[in-house]
Amino acid sequence: QVQLVESGGGLVQPGGSLRLSCAASGIIFSAYSMGWYRRAPGKERELVAIIYSGGSTTYADSVKGRFTISRDNAKNTVYLQMNSLNAEDTAVYSCNARRVISYWGKGTLVTVSL
Repeated sequence: QVQLVESGGGLVQPGGSLRLSCAASGIIFSAYSMGWYRRAPGKERELVAIIYSGGSTTYADSVKGRFTISRDNAKNTVYLQMNSLNAEDTAVYSCNARRVISYWGKGTLVTVSL
C-alpha cells in the first residue's frame, strides 16, 4: 500500500519560512519523480516544484529563488524549504510521487498571515 504523508504546514507570518516534508512508503522511492503541488482557495491546483529521480529540479516561476525542493532517498522523504513566504503562498500543499502511476498525499495547509 502506497502512502505519502505530508507534514510541516502551519501558520507563518509574511517573510517567514517553513519546511515541508513528505514521507513515502510502499514505493521504490529512488525511482520516482517527487513533486509538490498546491491549491489555493478558489484556484486550481498548480505545480510548485519537482525533483526527478536523477536529482534535477523544476520550479514554478512564482517560487523560483524562494523555495527549494530536495530529497533523501535513504529516508524515503522529499522536502520543500519555503523562504520569504507571502500571502499568495497560502494553500494546501500536496506531495506527488510519479513514475508510471501517480500517487498523492492528503496535503498540509500553509497559511501566511499576520
